[in-house]
Parts: sequence; structure tokens; C-alpha cells
Amino acid sequence: MKSLCIKTNNSDLIEYLLNELKHLELEHICFSTQKFKHFKNVIIHYKGDNNYIFLDKMSSILSLLVIDELEEEFINKLLIQNYFYFDINERRDILDICFDIMAEDFSDNFDKKFKALYNSFYNFLLENKKLYLKGFTNFRLKDYFNILDNIVTKAVNSYIIEKEYLEFISLLKLYINSQNSNCEIVHIVYSNSNTILLDENKQIIDISEDNLNAKYLGDISFSSNDYTLNSLLTLLPKKIYIHLIDNYIDEFINTLQTIFENRIHICTNCNICNLYKNSNKEKNPNTI
Repeated sequence: MKSLCIKTNNSDLIEYLLNELKHLELEHICFSTQKFKHFKNVIIHYKGDNNYIFLDKMSSILSLLVIDELEEEFINKLLIQNYFYFDINERRDILDICFDIMAEDFSDNFDKKFKALYNSFYNFLLENKKLYLKGFTNFRLKDYFNILDNIVTKAVNSYIIEKEYLEFISLLKLYINSQNSNCEIVHIVYSNSNTILLDENKQIIDISEDNLNAKYLGDISFSSNDYTLNSLLTLLPKKIYIHLIDNYIDEFINTLQTIFENRIHICTNCNICNLYKNSNKEKNPNTI
């Protein structure tokens, strides 16, 4: 017979364990709860002849318990310990990013966490009959916490980049609103991240590097559209008409809308749009 005593005072964890044990597909098993001086104990007896299956089932249950019931608490502890300079609202935002990161590749992230937890529990239960749950999770889950720490680090980096980006956008807005416009209208013909700028007379505006008066107010890059943004910050038109040849609003167009706000007007079916759409049919579809 193989016996196991799991010690904890967390009533939610006890309820979780009891529920999982009730639905455990394993014969010759019985369990009960008892309250001793310092702990509430879940006591499990296995009377079958395959202890390895029993340990496999228990290690799986305990691994899922950590992921389902304790993971958010552990991530918060890592944030408080390693990134104490963030306030509670910032840590809440970073926590949300952590879960977004884990959800992006859920199967892979879950498998890594589960494997680390399972190995820790299984190796311990091979040699021990008593498991102090809080002590075990605090001191014997190094591999699992390394995985969480990597996720938290990615989330913090993502949060900082986003925060810097928003601060940069805010500076650009202040700059735009404090300067006089140098022209009435600029047309942007946009397709596959390729841009042509036209003035109000539909004449092409040169956006080559040599002809730009750089107006960057930060060091954040906007990919291949940097020169377009520089031109707009130099010209500061009162109205910007964006002609979407592909009828698709990408990250750069969203950025322009955020910066220039009500100066932006999106168009997908005007004379300029149709002219360049027809022109594209005779050229490489990846260029304007």
C-alpha cells in the first residue's frame, strides 16, 4: 500500500484536491481529511499494485493545482520582489501581459510549466509520504519559477516599450499642437507599407532622406515608414488624406491616426485610390 499525506491550511486547495480525487480514474484508492494541530491534511491511501501509476496521477493533480490555483499569486510575488518600483496599477497591467504571453502559445507554455512541476512532484513523492504544500511550492519548484520569471521579464519589457511608445506619441501630439501648419493638405497613397506623398495639387512630395528636415522627438523607430512620419512632422498639414490601396489599416496607419487625430481622413474609393489601384494591376502587386 502506498500512502500520501498532503498538508495545507488553504481551504480552496483542499477543495480542489478533494474534487480531483473524487473524479480520479484509479481503482483501489481512498482518501479523507483530518485536522491536526497546525495543518489540515488530505490523506490518500492506494491499495493497488502499481505505485508508479498512483504517483503519476498524484503528480499530475498537484501540477494542475499549482497552475490553476497558485500561478497568479506566484507571478504577483515575482513582480513585487523583482519589480517593486512599479505601483499596483502598473503591476496589474504587467500581470495581464503575462497571461497574454502565455495565451499566445498556450500549448507550448502549458507543456513547459506542467513538465517542470510534474518532475518536481514525482521525484519528491518517490521518496516521501508527507508533502507540506506551501513549503514545497516555495522551495522546490526552481525550474517552474524560472519559466515564470522569463515570462515576467518579457511582460515587463513589453510594458516598458509600450509605455515609452505612448510617451513618445504624447510628445508628438504636444509638438504638433504647438506648431503652425506649413500646408493645407497632404495625400498619402499607401500600400504594403510603401508610401507616396502628394501635395494638394496631387504632385509628388520627395521624401528621400536628403530632402528631409528631421523632426524626430524621440528615438523610437517606425520601421520603413520613418521618412513618411518625418515629412508629415515637417509639413504639419491641416488635413491628411490617407488613400488605402489595399483597403487595410496596419500598425503604421493606426499610429498616424493616434498622432494626428482629427487631421486624418481615411479613403479607399476616390479618384486617387482608383488611379493607383489601376496602376498596380500593371505593375508588381507588392509596389505602389
